[in-house]
Parts: sequence; structure tokens; C-alpha cells
Amino acid sequence: MVYLVDDEAVVRDALGWLLRSRRLLSEGYPSAEDFLAMLDARPLAAQAEWPRAPGCLVLDMRMPGMSGLALFEILAARGLLQTLPVLFLSGHGDVPTAVAAVQRGAFDFFEKPFSDNALVDRIEQALARSGAAILQRRRRAELAQRIAELTVREREVMALVVAGRPNKLIADALAISVRTIEVHRARLFEKMGVHSAVELANLLRESG
Repeated sequence: MVYLVDDEAVVRDALGWLLRSRRLLSEGYPSAEDFLAMLDARPLAAQAEWPRAPGCLVLDMRMPGMSGLALFEILAARGLLQTLPVLFLSGHGDVPTAVAAVQRGAFDFFEKPFSDNALVDRIEQALARSGAAILQRRRRAELAQRIAELTVREREVMALVVAGRPNKLIADALAISVRTIEVHRARLFEKMGVHSAVELANLLRESG
């Protein structure tokens, strides 16, 4: 979903038509306040997992009431810039501010008037980044759930396995038998969905 926030209806309509020509869905909002109200209407738990599908925000920098930059700062404070990349639309006088916003995490900015095709190309790239970030967030959540289901002993074994310790040294460190370590290790691998210490270490590293 491409979220369009611009106080000019003609701009929202034109962008919506352009996106439909590329088979992209969009929602339009006439103000930053309206977009923020849509987001804040969700339960807190749902906000933490939003968006659940790839999305990006095309945001006019200068609008009556809350500015696009002010909305951007709110989204940045909520940690949404990876799952919801922001592309600014700026007038000539706003370019330095837009460049500074990109340096602070905005995906890109386009000075009005802009190339339609160039804008949609970047929107598609922003959606790809959003999708990758959502997938990473989902993987981290799944990994956290798997780790939460480990026993204290299995977590101790996992730390030593990832550190590259063989079973004999793990057994010595935990003062239990090698056979018991083998049992814990097998259960650990099963719960984490891996088949080797290398695979376990890669899973933990890739998921952050």
C-alpha cells in the first residue's frame, strides 16, 4: 500500500491514478493529522506490527497544520522508517530540508515538478525495502518465541554451542555428563529448527 499525504486533492488524485497504472494500491490523506489519526486508531499491539504488508509513504513536506517533516519525526521516533519508507515531495525552497531528512532516514525526496516514472520507480524500491524489513521483523519475532520456549539449561547450552565449544567442554563448564549435553543439544536444535551449530549461529546472527 502506498500512503499519499498531500493537502492538494489534485495531487493525491493524480498520484493515485499513476500508481494504479502500475498496479499499485494507494490511500490518500489530506493532512498529516489525518494520517496520524488513522495510525493511532489502531490498538498499541497492532501499531507495533504495522504495516503487516509492504508499504511506503509519499509525503508533502509543506502542508497547513502539521508539516510533513513533523509527521516524519513522529514516525522516526516510533521506529517505522524501515517498514514504512518515506518519500518527500518538496518545493524548491524545501530542498535543503528534504536533503537533511534523507540524511536522518527518509528514503528519498522529489522536487516538484517531478518525473512520474522516476517517482514510481523509487516507490517500487521503497516497497521492496519495506517487504524485506517486515520479513526480518517477522523472523525476529519467531526466533524470540523459539528462544522463550527454551529451558534455562537449553539456553546455557545454546550459548556455549554458538561459542564453538564441543560437547565435552560444555559438559565440564556446566558440570553435567556428556550424555546429558547430547540430549539438551538435540532438543535445542529441534526447538530452534536447525541441524548444526553453524546453522544455529547463522540463524541468530541473521536475525540480529
